[in-house]
Amino acid sequence: MSVEAVFATAAGQVTQLSWDQATTSARFEDLAPVSTFPVVPGRRWGPGWWWSATTGRHVVHGSAAMRTQLMVLDRNPDVTGLAARPVRLLWRGPNGRVRSWVPQLFARYADGTGLLADCPSSPTVGGDGAQRARMVLEAACARVGWSYRRLEPPPPVVEANLRWLAGYRHPRNQGPPGLQAALAEAFAGPRPLADGAAAVGDPLRVLPAVYHALWCGHLTTPLDEPLHEETLVCAGAERGGGGIEVRLDAGGGGRGRDERSGRHKG
Repeated sequence: MSVEAVFATAAGQVTQLSWDQATTSARFEDLAPVSTFPVVPGRRWGPGWWWSATTGRHVVHGSAAMRTQLMVLDRNPDVTGLAARPVRLLWRGPNGRVRSWVPQLFARYADGTGLLADCPSSPTVGGDGAQRARMVLEAACARVGWSYRRLEPPPPVVEANLRWLAGYRHPRNQGPPGLQAALAEAFAGPRPLADGAAAVGDPLRVLPAVYHALWCGHLTTPLDEPLHEETLVCAGAERGGGGIEVRLDAGGGGRGRDERSGRHKG
């Protein structure tokens, strides 16, 4: 099936190329959205911005489900770029009519491959049209070594923990020089979160750096259990040895609302 790609260049010029050509000539992670997210009167959630620790830039989102998937991708160490709605795909259906679909998210991986993704709040959102588009996008992405996915929401506890850690994702929370090294030493082996932080210094100064290190993966802890002061934390070097970290693969995590709303017990 012939698939075309429509996107806007950095200069704002709308361009249409074959899908295969577009994937090799355009940096989707740097493109502006080809369409905006609508503001629907009466809806409790409207468009917003996610500040990406991966890119140091904001990415627009149009729903709570999309923001959650941006959060998960932002924390994935294999992701190097993120963009919202950077491309529209066009193709002809069986009846000859032109069909189109704008995936909600694009992620670039360190190996150069890409992920196009949608972020439904439930598997049935979008109906038959979404499922037909899914088959076309999966085939088009597979042809160029990429992937397309309808991302499932993470478990509630994992999402709450990630949301809490995301509140400390900015580098300003890593603390003064030497603090991260001190944390690595304090948590050289599994140790309760509060105990390890207190061993390094004043918890008010140290805890933001602990949460930042947990976001970055320099420290690890179970994410499928609620975070609290007795949660066992260890340096990232032990990841994989003791099953300490749950790493979600969403293709492989500007604050408008409070992104620390995951309940913290510590």
